[in-house]
Parts: sequence; structure tokens; C-alpha cells
Amino acid sequence: MANSPTTEKVIPYALLGMTAVTGLVDAVSFLSLGRVFTANMTGNIVLLAFATARVSGLSIARSLTALLAFLVGAILGGRVMARANADSQIRFAVQAFLLEVAFLFAASFCSIGYRGDLREHSFQPFALIALTALAMGTRNAAVRKLAIPDLTTTVLTLTITGIGADSSLANGNNPRLARRVASIAAMFLGAALGAVVIHYSISAALWLATAISAVCSAALFRSALTSDKR
Repeated sequence: MANSPTTEKVIPYALLGMTAVTGLVDAVSFLSLGRVFTANMTGNIVLLAFATARVSGLSIARSLTALLAFLVGAILGGRVMARANADSQIRFAVQAFLLEVAFLFAASFCSIGYRGDLREHSFQPFALIALTALAMGTRNAAVRKLAIPDLTTTVLTLTITGIGADSSLANGNNPRLARRVASIAAMFLGAALGAVVIHYSISAALWLATAISAVCSAALFRSALTSDKR
């Protein structure tokens, strides 16, 4: 992937910001939309299995909605990134990220007036699940194509494995340790912030996620534009 030095510096920070958005989105979905993940599909599939086994408090319909919407989002993101070559990956990734922003914006608008106590008798949570999962699926397709090491923005299992497996205790040399720790911290802080904000307003948490995603996308767009001019 041929990027300018400026773009190379911006990408990790933008993806760390998006990792925080993941924490926010999953805080909203898990804590307010009925024990479902719309960003972390590994966790969502496990919850779907639990729901299939009739564990109380879980819903097959909600988990399936998240899974299918995420898949549709990944298809959309994949179609966008399929047109990219090595020199244009960032520009096309920005297009996918703008789709994420659009879906999050729609979710934020849809969440106005949302009441968790009416969840069982409303279509609104399913719309929110679908929109946030679409956003996360679209973004993940783009991030996967970019393939920035240790910055998947949604999955931390391999990141945590890398910290241990590549550590000096395992006779490793600790490559990208700061980036790995930053990725974990970003998701932790995003989830913690989301858990706090939804006590006051689910809509506010989603608007915050939308704003952070928009800022990250704008930063990448600006760096790509500067690179093209050079």
C-alpha cells in the first residue's frame, strides 16, 4: 500500500478512534438493545448459540438481525474496496468509512426517544441493531482490506495474544507493543464511556460514536487529499 508519510501517521490514530467507536456501539447494543453485539460478531455468534439453547434474556431474532445486517454491511464495504488498487486504498476506504458514518447517523436519528422499557413491544431496537451492524460491517470490510497490523478496530483476541506470544517472556521482541496496548485501551475507554453515557441518553452515545467516526474519516480524507496533491 503506497501512502505518503503523513497518511502513514494518520491511519493508526484514525483506526484507534474507530476502535473506541466499537466500544461505544457495543455498549449501546449490549446494554440497551437486548444483550446483543452489533460490532463484535464473535461474541454475537456465541450469544446466538446461547439464545438458541433458550438462555433467558437473549433473543435469536436480535442476534440474527445483527449478524445478517453486519454481513450486508461487509458486502457493501467489500464492493467499495474491490475497486481499489495499492495506490487508492485509502481513498476507497474513506468512502466505506463515510458509509459507516451515514449508517451511524441514521441510527442516532432513529434512537431519539428510545425507551428500553418498551423494547419488547417496539420495532425501534431492531432498526438500531440493523443500522449499527450495517455500519460496523461496512467498516470492517475496509479495515480488513487495509490490513494494518494490530488495528482491526473490532477484534482484540489476536492483539492480546500477540502481546503475550511476542513478549520478552516468550523470547519475543515486543513488536508494536504500544499500538497493541493503545488498541485495547481505546476499546476499553469507548465501552466504558458508552456505559456511562447511555444512563443519560442512548441517542447521545450514538451521536458521539457518529461524531468520532466522522472526525476519523475526515482526517483520513484530508491526509489522502494532501498525498494526491503531492
